[in-house]
Amino acid sequence: MVPSKEGVMKNPYEGKPTHQFWRRSVSGRGPEQVDPVVHVPFGISPTDQVATAGSCFAQHIARYLRDTGFRYFVPEDRPALPCSEDENYGTFSARYGNIYTVRQLLQLFQRAYGLFAPEDMAWRRADGRFIDPFRPRIQAGGFATVDDLLAERASHLDAVRRVFEECDVFIFTLGLTEGWVARGDGAVFPLAPGTVASEGDADAYAFHNFTVAEMETDLGRFLDAFRSVNPGCRVLLTVSPVALVATYEDAHVLAATVYSKSALRVVAEMATRTFPTVGYFPSYEMITGPQARSVFFQDDLREVRPEGVAYVMSVFARHYLGETAPATIKAMPPPRLLRDQAEVIREVQGVICDEEEIDSCT
Repeated sequence: MVPSKEGVMKNPYEGKPTHQFWRRSVSGRGPEQVDPVVHVPFGISPTDQVATAGSCFAQHIARYLRDTGFRYFVPEDRPALPCSEDENYGTFSARYGNIYTVRQLLQLFQRAYGLFAPEDMAWRRADGRFIDPFRPRIQAGGFATVDDLLAERASHLDAVRRVFEECDVFIFTLGLTEGWVARGDGAVFPLAPGTVASEGDADAYAFHNFTVAEMETDLGRFLDAFRSVNPGCRVLLTVSPVALVATYEDAHVLAATVYSKSALRVVAEMATRTFPTVGYFPSYEMITGPQARSVFFQDDLREVRPEGVAYVMSVFARHYLGETAPATIKAMPPPRLLRDQAEVIREVQGVICDEEEIDSCT
């Protein structure tokens, strides 16, 4: 307790703002009426080039920025020749697919700048086509030859360097702590080789569940490296509210999900306290918090409903887009407007999630 001038003990919480009290800012409010954003380290203007990367949920932010007229930065865009498939162009700023773990993000930077050359160059599928181990689902038809894959990868990494060097804002959604690692050189992949490849030595790969300490170190190394090529870039971290499809740990998938998200949330918090140009946006808390009463989840209790995405993006727009935000989303939407807004972004249901491949065997 804090002593007053008269020597009488005073309640230190007296006079604190409303948002610091559960009863005043959470209890009795509807799921879409809680705004947990307190500190906004920077704003985003229509002239800022905004890049995104991360897990499946990051795709919602990417599509929202694109559809509301902001400069969503996509240097690796669809080629002039028509594609038979969507092929992941524009899903993220570059065609790197889902980046689930912090180690993946760090290694993407290292690979793009020639600081890490993994031993695994290509994996062969059951149909004989080749896939990129680091983005196994970016091209539905795969590649006819390893040379074709390597040529396309070189072009891709050129675009990745542009993402890191030219973006003004980089939004990264942390998704998982679980990953698969090559025993030989430590390369990390978004999927276990056996879920997408038909050939290879299974003993050459090992499961790894990253600790908070490991992820803090990896994220710090990435941010330092990123700052070396783009000193002025602002970074916004989020944690995906989407649960694990499956866990490789000998644990219930619910418990594994809670560990994973809790650890990622700690890592994000530590980064914001260490790096002044790094912020955190609480999309995870808005979707999964008790005030939401699970109404923002689909029936599978994993995927987020369009109404949930609309709610998250309305709060994001109000705080980070400011006066430049579309008029319909400047204020916290009432339930009816929330449904109307969800219709506008209904397409966000079609996110691409590499993790789904894990459960294809059942």
